[in-house]
Amino acid sequence: MRYQEPFNCFLLSLLWLLLAPAAFAQLKIEIIGGGANQVPIAIAPFKAEETLPQQVTGIVAADLHRSGLFRIVDSGGLTPIPAEPAEVEYPVWSARGAEALVIGTVSPMANGYWDVRFRLMDVVKQTQLTGFAYQVTTQQLRNTAHRIADAVYEKLTGDIGVFSTRITYVVKNGTRFELQVADADGYGAQTILASNEPIISPAWSPDGTRLAYVSFERKKPIVYVQSLLTSQRTVAANFKGSNSAPAWSSDGKRLAVVLTKDGNSQIYLINADGSGVTRLTNTSTIDTEPNFSPDGQWVIFTSDRGGSPQIYRVPVTGGTPERLTFEGSYNVSPRYAPDGKSFVFIQRNAGRFNVAVQDFVSRQPQLLTENGVDESPSFAPNGRIILYATEIRARGILAAVSSDGRVRQRLSATAGDVREPAWGPILKSQ
Repeated sequence: MRYQEPFNCFLLSLLWLLLAPAAFAQLKIEIIGGGANQVPIAIAPFKAEETLPQQVTGIVAADLHRSGLFRIVDSGGLTPIPAEPAEVEYPVWSARGAEALVIGTVSPMANGYWDVRFRLMDVVKQTQLTGFAYQVTTQQLRNTAHRIADAVYEKLTGDIGVFSTRITYVVKNGTRFELQVADADGYGAQTILASNEPIISPAWSPDGTRLAYVSFERKKPIVYVQSLLTSQRTVAANFKGSNSAPAWSSDGKRLAVVLTKDGNSQIYLINADGSGVTRLTNTSTIDTEPNFSPDGQWVIFTSDRGGSPQIYRVPVTGGTPERLTFEGSYNVSPRYAPDGKSFVFIQRNAGRFNVAVQDFVSRQPQLLTENGVDESPSFAPNGRIILYATEIRARGILAAVSSDGRVRQRLSATAGDVREPAWGPILKSQ
């Protein structure tokens, strides 16, 4: 959400909520660009997967393709399809240009579960790179496919896979506002909260079990924390005036919030249950959009204390904030990268609002998008992809861009307005 004046801090979010079209459907991913040095990989249909409600290999291939780092080699027309390492005819796959090959099997178990096994083969060296077996329910099959894609991605890139993570966003459905959570590829959307009043600023807890957000259901902005496991929710901030922009500390014990209870919008630290309120910034200007550093030592935020909206950081123990952005007269909505070495934000350039990234060493911003109205950037937990909201033909959609700007995606619905995205963490159980 872009930077606004006091007591109008939700104006732009309200505008899109009030003007948005009604219908919403499953998010659809469109690849806009591709990365350099793509790995050619074949995904052989898993043995007996035709009995599944949805084939595992199609999901794995789609995950790898949309990362922009892989080129999917056609496996059609080959018989027999290998399911075990001994069955792989490497010259055949090499002739098709594949350097890596995924094979596997799916078998029903007596207890109603499915036994899903896969292996990643190195076609060039003619050896197995990795492999896993999973015993899962029918409902877990799609997530299992994402986990296989994660394992392949991690082995071939050396980086963390995020295909099995989740995202959250807000949808306008007629007069109804819905806070939704879905898989990272947009499937399996579930409504966490529905209201006839606006919902904005969702933020994931570090363990992925809770969401903090702002709801207007009581005719004023109030910060709530809601469990995704039990659906139970509590009020975290309901002080006089506006309560907004929640952000979790790295240990999940505290929130940074923006309150106007003492005058202008200022940043406060509170416990997740709403207790222990401590003021962090103290100016006569506007401080907003806080975000904790991964090590929990800093809070980055937006302020107009220098005359125009710019990005600053301050120690969680308090002190004099340090200005971080100097290029341009409008830099807002900062979010730390997972490694803490850089941050993403929205920068205004020639009337356009674009996603930019800046590291703490060089202090040089890099523009990643060229759209007209981008907002709410959020890093994937591996730091390689940035999810954000943008407008296409006056309609809000979600989009994603790689941290180097080479790979771009659009996650759109057939109708409706989708905004306020946030990418969830990697769950420890995975």
